[in-house]
Amino acid sequence: MNIVASFSAFVGRTFAAWVILFAILGFFLPAIFTPIAPYIVVLLGIIMFGMGLTLSLDDFREVARRPLDVGVGVASQFLIMPLIALVLTMIIPMPPEVAAGVILVGCCPGGTSSNVMTYLSRGDIALSVACTSVTTLMAPVVTPFLVWLLASQYLPVNAASMFLSIVQVVLVPLALGFALQKVAPGLVRAALPALPLVSVAGIVLIVAAVVAVNQASIATSGLMIFAVVVLHNGIGYLLGFFAGRSVGMSMAKRKAISIEVGMQNSGLGAALASAHFSPLAAVPSAIFSVWHNISGAVLANYLSKVPNDPQDRVQ
Repeated sequence: MNIVASFSAFVGRTFAAWVILFAILGFFLPAIFTPIAPYIVVLLGIIMFGMGLTLSLDDFREVARRPLDVGVGVASQFLIMPLIALVLTMIIPMPPEVAAGVILVGCCPGGTSSNVMTYLSRGDIALSVACTSVTTLMAPVVTPFLVWLLASQYLPVNAASMFLSIVQVVLVPLALGFALQKVAPGLVRAALPALPLVSVAGIVLIVAAVVAVNQASIATSGLMIFAVVVLHNGIGYLLGFFAGRSVGMSMAKRKAISIEVGMQNSGLGAALASAHFSPLAAVPSAIFSVWHNISGAVLANYLSKVPNDPQDRVQ
């Protein structure tokens, strides 16, 4: 078990490298990964079940202790990224499927990778985890509404169907994982060291499958989509940081909000795009999965060198 835990920890630390590797493999060896595409929703459910195993009541008590901080993070997440996505689709020519996919990933909740990057940046980890948890629980209602509001001009959006999908692949697995903590805490404690391995495996297989299915489209328009993703992610970091600054947050909190806003649950975006739009609409989410792990690590390294305020209490 120690070997599994050590390998799992190693895979977790090198997450970005694995995502890049499997994206490349998906592009050059599409026949291997295309059969995985029908199971993207299942893979995401497994990832969310793992997240449920790690949720604690303290994550939600943080909301009660600091409602303003969490409120700013949640509002920034669901305002900044969707609006950036909309503006980018309006000023950069792209196919309707790609435009819908860009908006979709912008409307997704925060990703758990943001918690790791906040830790590496010496930011407010508790705030990051609380924001991720709250936006994830709000996603079944907020994400379909925002996608319907902003992306209907590009493709038909069935918000009710998308709501049911998010309940099935996010809330149900989360609830099952959380419940298992209560009924079998010993089993969950034993399994926790292996969770990074399961999560990374799920994400890299989703990315590889989306890239494989869209290999031809990526070959012709991949650079344009990559440029849009880089802008989306980078502007999100910047506006997230200034959102925290505008309400007088300390430096550690600003770091957390910046990273939380810029990093999305792109696995959810890929699953929803594949199920409700088209394989091509899932490409922005797949590229986002690759890029935000690279940019997040770079930003976290930079922010770790920025001194926190005296009142901040982080590691």
